[in-house]
Amino acid sequence: MSRTTSSGPSYFEGRRNRERLRKTLIFILLIVGSASFLMPLWWMLQTSLKSLEEIIQYPPTWWPEKFVWSNYTETWAAGNFTRFTWNTSIIAFFVVIGQVLSNSFIAYGFAKIKFPGRGALFLIILGTMTIPGFVTLIPTYLLFSKIGWVGSYLPLIVPSFFGGAFQIFLFRQYFMTIPNDLIEAAKIDGANHFYVWARLMIPLSKPVMATIAIMAFNGAWNDFLGPLIYVASEDMYTLQIGLQSFKVSSGVNQWHYLMAGSVLVLLPVLILFFFFQRYFIEGMNISAGTKG
Repeated sequence: MSRTTSSGPSYFEGRRNRERLRKTLIFILLIVGSASFLMPLWWMLQTSLKSLEEIIQYPPTWWPEKFVWSNYTETWAAGNFTRFTWNTSIIAFFVVIGQVLSNSFIAYGFAKIKFPGRGALFLIILGTMTIPGFVTLIPTYLLFSKIGWVGSYLPLIVPSFFGGAFQIFLFRQYFMTIPNDLIEAAKIDGANHFYVWARLMIPLSKPVMATIAIMAFNGAWNDFLGPLIYVASEDMYTLQIGLQSFKVSSGVNQWHYLMAGSVLVLLPVLILFFFFQRYFIEGMNISAGTKG
């Protein structure tokens, strides 16, 4: 009796081909998506290295014919960016410290301390995420005006020491992955909750701390509305306000200087994320994948 053989591909070969096709399509989509996000950054960078004559010529060039590095030095000197960078760094430093400490402390209570109404209170905190920031803008300004904080950095720094709903959620989800046995062992040795939080939970939560720190730094570094409302003196301008002021003073057609200033403002955020992206991604994955 003769054995019949199929001339077409086997089931497993067809499955492998479909899997290769799926991965190829995903890879192509990722390339297209990445290019769409990187294109504005590339255009800003290459514009910052061109002369004004090359920028306005038609058709536009995708690569500078001559690299004009002096755009950066002239922009830095003309725009008083040294002062703006120092002001922004002070705000960003305290905002990062405040958000990491306050949110981790609050999240520890929700994750590891049992008290009546814990679940309901946590849901209320999460519910505040649905309130647009513009709704509380005027009441917050009136509050800070009444206590005399308008015209200082305090309205930009102090709120970070009182926690945020999304940051508390991330810390809580991460803390719930830490076994309770470690906390019980520390309590047997006489440790209180503050000691457990400071000496046990904080050292074990470096990935989510990096995530919160990067988000806090990025928010404080790129904040435009807050300094615009609360800061009046030019000596207290942050980079975002200073860049807008530089745009007005330098003229609307000075695109090479404006793009150079934009690159200088964006560079610290890119460097920070480049060095800490592993912790950022790890913290987001663990926090998002933990069941409440």
